[in-house]
Amino acid sequence: MTLGKEIDGKAFAAGLRGRIADIVPGFVAQKGRKPGLAVVLVGEDPASSVYVRSKGKATVEVGMESLEFKRPAMISQEELIELVEELNADDSVDGILVQLPLPKHLDDAAVIATIDPAKDVDGFHVVNAGKLAVGDPTALVPCTPLGCLMLLKDELGDLSGKEAVVIGRSNIVGKPMAQLLLGESCTVTIAHSRTHDIASVVHRADIVVAAVGRPEMVKGSWIKPGATVIDVGINRVPAEEEGKTKIVGDVATAEAINHVAAITPVPGGVGPMTIAVLLRNTLVAAHVRAGLPVPEGL
Repeated sequence: MTLGKEIDGKAFAAGLRGRIADIVPGFVAQKGRKPGLAVVLVGEDPASSVYVRSKGKATVEVGMESLEFKRPAMISQEELIELVEELNADDSVDGILVQLPLPKHLDDAAVIATIDPAKDVDGFHVVNAGKLAVGDPTALVPCTPLGCLMLLKDELGDLSGKEAVVIGRSNIVGKPMAQLLLGESCTVTIAHSRTHDIASVVHRADIVVAAVGRPEMVKGSWIKPGATVIDVGINRVPAEEEGKTKIVGDVATAEAINHVAAITPVPGGVGPMTIAVLLRNTLVAAHVRAGLPVPEGL
C-alpha cells in the first residue's frame, strides 16, 4: 500500500516569504518607505495575541513595517471605527487587518466595512468579495483560500476541468475557495452540514478542500483514490495522555493517507500559508496603491 504524499506547507510558505523579502527592497528604493501592515488587536484573547505577535514578527522579517494597535476590550464601536478611518487616511499604511473575533459588543461586519478595500489585506470587505465573484483580478483575496490554491497549483499544475468539492461555506474560507477554483476552471461543489449523502458527494472529487471546523469529520472512505486533499481544519482535541491536547484537522488523515495522491498535514500544511499570503497581499496592495505593477512570482 502506497502512502499519499504530505504537502509541505511550511516549505512553500518559506519560499513565498523569501520571494517577498527579495521584492521589498525594490519598493523601498522607489518609494522611500517600507510597505506597512497595521494590525488592530482588541482585548486580550490569548490565541489572537499569539497570532498577532507571529504576524508582526513575519512582517519585520521580510523587511516590511509592522504597526500594532492594541485597544482595550471595552472600546466602543465608534472609537474602533475612528481608528480604522485614521489608518485608511495614513499613507504609510498599505494593509489593515482587524484581528477577529472582536468582543461581543462590537459589530465585526461594520468594522470590516469601514476598511478601505484597497487596504483590506484580509480580503473580507464586500467590495473584494464582489470582485472575486466576478473574476476581477484586482481583488484582494482572503489569505487562507489563496494559500490553499497556491498549494494545489504547485502540486497539480493546471486545475482546469478537475472536479472539486469544498466542504464548508464560510465567507472566510469556503465561499472564496469555491470562487478561486471556479476561476481555475474546476467543476465546483460546495458541501456543508445540510448536504445529503455528503460521503458520496466528496467521493466524486479530484480535489477536496475541508474547512468545516469539525475534528476528523471527513473519513478516509469518503475520498476517491488518487484525490488531492487540502485540510484547512485546526481543531484541539484530547490526546491519549490524560490532561493533554493535540491538534487535528477536519480530515481523518490516518485513514485517508492510504489512498490519496497528496494531503496537507495538520499542523504544518495550510497554517503556515495564511501569514505568508497576508504578507503577499500587503506587498501587492502597496504596489497597487503606489501605482506600480504587481511583481511577478507572487
